[in-house]
Formats: sequence, structure tokens, C-alpha cells
Amino acid sequence: MNAHVQDRWFPGLTPRLAARWSAALRGLVLPLLLLVTLLAPLALPMAAQAAPGICMGPVCGDEITRSAKHHFQLRMKVSDQHGHRERLTVDCRDGHLSPAAGPVERGYVAAVARRACRLAGEAPA
Repeated sequence: MNAHVQDRWFPGLTPRLAARWSAALRGLVLPLLLLVTLLAPLALPMAAQAAPGICMGPVCGDEITRSAKHHFQLRMKVSDQHGHRERLTVDCRDGHLSPAAGPVERGYVAAVARRACRLAGEAPA
């Protein structure tokens, strides 16, 4: 380190003291890095671990959201054990599904839709 810069930024730092500090800091780098590596997953939110959704029999509904246009409509993705998946809209006023037909069995989809509407507070009066 340039002597002029050393005197201006670190006035009492001698070469021997600088060597001690350097060795001490070098010894702390690995433990601090390990500590940060171990604690970082606890501090960060887990976006990949979402809730499983609502399941009735072989059909599960997830990614349930309210329609931006009509508060009484819910949009959800449904899937069954055969790997069939689709996105649909539920009118919570009367339980109407759109589309009315699809690869996932509609009886179970209607049950999932009724439960989602009830949990969202949009069950028919």
C-alpha cells in the first residue's frame, strides 16, 4: 500500500498490524461464507413451495385467482391423476363452469369449484 494513502486513510496502521488484520480477516471469510450460505434459505421466501390447492377425489385445483372483471368469478387450473390439465373459469353465483366440457371429469371439477367459491366467500346465497 502506498505510504501516503496509508497515512491518510488508516493513520495508525503499521505494516505489522496490517499483516495481523489481514490474517484475522482471512480466517473469518470461510466461516462467514458458510454462515450466510446456511442462513440464506431461511431468510428468503420460498416461491417454489406453493400450497397444493384444493383436491376432491382424483381432481385438484390450484392457482385459484379472482377474475379481474367480475368479483364473483374464479379462475383456476385443474388437473387429474391421468395428467389431464386445463384452466377454467367458475361463476360462483350458479356454479357454471367455462368451458363446460373438457378432459378433466366435470363432476369432481364442480365439487372443487364449489369448495373454492365457498372458501373465497362467493358461495350462492
